[in-house]
Amino acid sequence: MNFLRAKAIAEKEMIHILRDPRSLLMAIAIPLLLLFLFGYALTLDVDNVPLAVFDMDGSQMSRRFIDRFDRSKYFSLRLMAKDYRQIEASIDRGECLMGLVIPRDFSTRLQSGRPVSVQAFVDGSNSNTASIALGYASTIAAIYSQEHLAEVLGKTLKPVDPQIRVWFNTELKSRNYIIPGIMVVIMMVIASLLTSLTIAREWENGTMEQLISTPLQPGELILGKMTPYFFIGFLDMLLSVVMGTQLFRVPLKGNPLVLFALSSLFLVGGLSLGLLYSILVKNQLFAYQLAMLTSFLPSFILSDFTFPITGMPPAVRLLTYLVPARYFVTIVKGIFLKGVGVEILWMETVLLGVFGGTVFLIANMSLKKRLQ
Repeated sequence: MNFLRAKAIAEKEMIHILRDPRSLLMAIAIPLLLLFLFGYALTLDVDNVPLAVFDMDGSQMSRRFIDRFDRSKYFSLRLMAKDYRQIEASIDRGECLMGLVIPRDFSTRLQSGRPVSVQAFVDGSNSNTASIALGYASTIAAIYSQEHLAEVLGKTLKPVDPQIRVWFNTELKSRNYIIPGIMVVIMMVIASLLTSLTIAREWENGTMEQLISTPLQPGELILGKMTPYFFIGFLDMLLSVVMGTQLFRVPLKGNPLVLFALSSLFLVGGLSLGLLYSILVKNQLFAYQLAMLTSFLPSFILSDFTFPITGMPPAVRLLTYLVPARYFVTIVKGIFLKGVGVEILWMETVLLGVFGGTVFLIANMSLKKRLQ
């Protein structure tokens, strides 16, 4: 390979990029905009669940029970209903997510030492939020029961005292793992989109024949085309990390140098994939659509970012091994949240390298056939 010829192609591509500042601005601004939107909009935390209560007992004990819900950060009392219909109507209109019905004999049964049932209705149209809200309600009810028993018996009851400790994401903030995951998705999409137009543009503009007539080798052309976009993608990654740590306060516990080194490896694979599409289809629009389709959906769905791979059917789990974002999600989360390095993430690093090298080689072979 002659690096001087590759450098000449890189300079030519850079001139083309600088002549089109709008595309350059979009290549840098879109990842930041997406990260900003996803960072604020996409959250799995469930706080301030709107609550409707129908208190048929109306006693001091029932009000204390309701106060437990209202004082927690997980529920927000929106309606003191007069009957069942008001609760149903508030859930139907979406004003409340959960309804709580306290029976008439709530205080009587508690004072006599008998168990009492409290009904909880929850809107199951969002199953994840409903499950979490029911878990919160069960916990609050259990704490209230324990406190009541302690008052009756005159001593605190703790037959089992679990000592729970959360590692890595100690505050259990969903943003701490959403931001690193969305970085991976954005980088995969941007990398493949940036290069999906390069070779196809040469074919459509009729300048590819001029390149074919030169001594330029396919590997030199691919390397030259890829280099400017590599630096743009690296700048995107740098800005995303700064934005994630400074704006969203996601802790970066690992070594930043290791993170950027492995990001470079991931970028090579993504850029090579876009180049491969550009070589194969020779049409900018088709290559762009193909890159968008095959980068965004697999990275979003099959990378263990939004849906756990362990819960997928065996055939789909096998398919995830073909998605490079799967390995990079593990790497980014490991470096960001666990502070681990290559000594732990070596397998993902090797597989990312295999993916990038394989795609680059296929692109090289495909372009060689066209040149011949």
